[in-house]
Amino acid sequence: MKKVAALWLVLCLAALAPAHALQLLDDRGVSVTFAQSPQRIVSLLPSLTESICAMEQCQRLVGVDRYSTYPASVRRLPVLGGGLDPNIEGIVALKPDVVVLATSSRASQRLEELGIKVVALEPKSHADVRRVLNKLGLLLDVPGEAGADRLWRLIDSGVSAASQSLSPRAKNTRVYFEVNRGPYAAGESSFIGETLTRLGVKNVVPASLGPFPRLNPEFVVRANPDVIMVGSRSAQAMLAYPGWNSIKAMREKRICVFSPDESDVLVRPGPRMAEAARIMARCLEDKAR
Repeated sequence: MKKVAALWLVLCLAALAPAHALQLLDDRGVSVTFAQSPQRIVSLLPSLTESICAMEQCQRLVGVDRYSTYPASVRRLPVLGGGLDPNIEGIVALKPDVVVLATSSRASQRLEELGIKVVALEPKSHADVRRVLNKLGLLLDVPGEAGADRLWRLIDSGVSAASQSLSPRAKNTRVYFEVNRGPYAAGESSFIGETLTRLGVKNVVPASLGPFPRLNPEFVVRANPDVIMVGSRSAQAMLAYPGWNSIKAMREKRICVFSPDESDVLVRPGPRMAEAARIMARCLEDKAR
């Protein structure tokens, strides 16, 4: 009888325990514990927003940053500023179970002081993207085959297919990719640079300069790339850089100017990286000589 009573007590305690308790180590090295997978999520980084939705969990988002515009459904959500200037009061009012944001965001400490859980995740390379997808899958309680594993296979195979679509002529190309006015470039070690490498072209900005270095415009003049890739938001400023009219790509008009929507795809390390590879491959094939 005592054994039956003890077993009953154990079963009761198990029933009262959280069913899906989880612990996550974020990119700050901070361990965050949840009694169950969060159902109300604020995202302050577009790549994280897109990844959550790609795992078919868009319905959990209750607010996003101003740059999270994809998929279209997130545009109906409350907009809470940006990663560097978030609307703290607006976030608190939504009573989220967690806020996901970049490690560089200034909001983490203030939100945690207000009792809101924060998970900071910031992918900068292909390996980072895979790792962050796995962490999001854990946070969302989405099994690997339905979440991170499936998404990574789609990204990886899509980038490989884009590479295989390129002609040998297009692959013998030296490329400069400008991510923002400054000029700020995508170096070999960035996720954009890694995609260019997988496409089989040469990035003129070496890994030694970092993922997204700010360059002296003279550096690009000396590098003399065959093709320049730039977003339409930065293209006009590029014309004023000293000496750039002597660059081969400028002289031969081998410049791909991406629309704002294309630029958003290209500069976000997440589930649309295969689409980004296809956009770059089309550019390279079009400008091949």
